[in-house]
Amino acid sequence: MKVNRFIAICLVITFFSACKQKQSKDQVKTQTYTKTLTDTLSRDNSNPNEHMVMAVVYQQTAAEYRALCFQAYNLAHFMLDKDLDNKKINQPRCIVMDIDETVLDNSPYEAKCIQEKLIYPNKWADWIAKSSAKPVPGALDFIKYAKANGVEVYYVTNRKENERQSTIDNLKNAGFATVDTDHLLMRTETSSKEIRRAKIKESRHISLLFGDNLADFSDAFDGKLSIQDRFNAVEKMKKDFGTRFIVLPNAMYGDWEGAVYDGDFSLADSVKKVKRYNSLTGF
Repeated sequence: MKVNRFIAICLVITFFSACKQKQSKDQVKTQTYTKTLTDTLSRDNSNPNEHMVMAVVYQQTAAEYRALCFQAYNLAHFMLDKDLDNKKINQPRCIVMDIDETVLDNSPYEAKCIQEKLIYPNKWADWIAKSSAKPVPGALDFIKYAKANGVEVYYVTNRKENERQSTIDNLKNAGFATVDTDHLLMRTETSSKEIRRAKIKESRHISLLFGDNLADFSDAFDGKLSIQDRFNAVEKMKKDFGTRFIVLPNAMYGDWEGAVYDGDFSLADSVKKVKRYNSLTGF
C-alpha cells in the first residue's frame, strides 16, 4: 500500500513538474515572439512609405475605386436634382468641392514618394507646379452638369496661396475650364475650412459638399480627434452622408491616419508602424 501511495505521489509531482516546464517553455516562446515582433516593428524600414503601396495601387489600378467615385457622383447628380426641385430656396445655389482626391487625383505624387523613399511635403511643390493631376472619375461630368443648371462651384482647398495659379492651371488642364480665382478659396491662417464655408453661406445656398476627408464637411472633425471621437461624430451626422455630404474614397492619407497616430504625424516611422499594428482588430 505504501509503495502504491509513493508511486501516486511521484506521478503527481511528475505531472505538475511537466506542466510547469511546459508553461515555462510557452512563456519563453511567447516572450521570444513578442520581442521578435517588437524588434521587427521598431526597426527602421528602408522605405518609410512601404505601408502606402497597396493604397496607391488600389487607387491607380482598382476598377472598384473608379466604381466608388462614379457611385458618389451619380448619387450627387440625384441629390442635386432633388435640391433643384425645391422651390422654397431663394438664394443662388452652389456646391462646395475639396480638390485633392475629390476633384484631382494626386496618386502619382504618392507613387513618386514610394519610389524615391520620400515623405510629404518633399517634392509636393514640384508636383503642384506640373499642374498635371488628372480628374477623379465622375468629377468632370458632374461639375459640368451642375454649372449647366446654374449651380456655382466653389473649390475650398488647403493648398497654399502661393499654389493658386498652378492649381487653376491644373483644373483647367483637367477640363474644369470655367474655374476662376473668386471661386477658389485657398488655405490662409488656418487649415479649418469652416470660416471659408461660412463665408460662402452668407450669400449662397450650399446644395452639396464634396470631400475625401471628414473635415471637408464639418468643423466637428477639426482638431486632433481620436478614432472613437470620429466614429461618434459620424454617427451623429449619419443622415447627412449621401444627402448633403458626398464622400470620395481615399485610403492614401487623411485625418483618419492622424487619428491612428494620436494626432501626431511627427512621430518616428518605427513608432507609427507599431501604432498601425496596434490599431488592428483580429478575431
